[in-house]
Amino acid sequence: MALCFGAAAVGSLSMPGAWYASLNKPSWNPPSWVFGPVWTALYVAMAVAAWLVWRRGGFAVQGRALGLFLLQLALNAAWSPVFFGMQRIGLALVVMLLLWAAIAATMVVFFRVSRGAGWLLVPYLAWVSFAAVLNGTLWRMNG
Repeated sequence: MALCFGAAAVGSLSMPGAWYASLNKPSWNPPSWVFGPVWTALYVAMAVAAWLVWRRGGFAVQGRALGLFLLQLALNAAWSPVFFGMQRIGLALVVMLLLWAAIAATMVVFFRVSRGAGWLLVPYLAWVSFAAVLNGTLWRMNG
């Protein structure tokens, strides 16, 4: 839990502000209040998934799976500072696509270790898929 919410804390250091409010957004852009509850639920699911894998031997046995998990977590933490902090929508899209690939790889490996852990990452991958489309649309509309 601490690692997942640590990544969330890093992301929270770069929050939407006046710059984000001024961007042209698609009509299907979710209201701001949606993001907090969604990400909270996703971070809890990610933590439980990682725990399910970790309890099957820790890093000694599940090093690859947990290493991929840490990679996707680092990319997750990097997105907000790139998008909101640096205001680099295109570069944030690159980070998002790398994140998507890392989540997909983590999910595949987690499924091999624990079906429950794999399924817990499905909503995360779905949300990041949506977020990637939104990120790309914002880049197109404001680039």
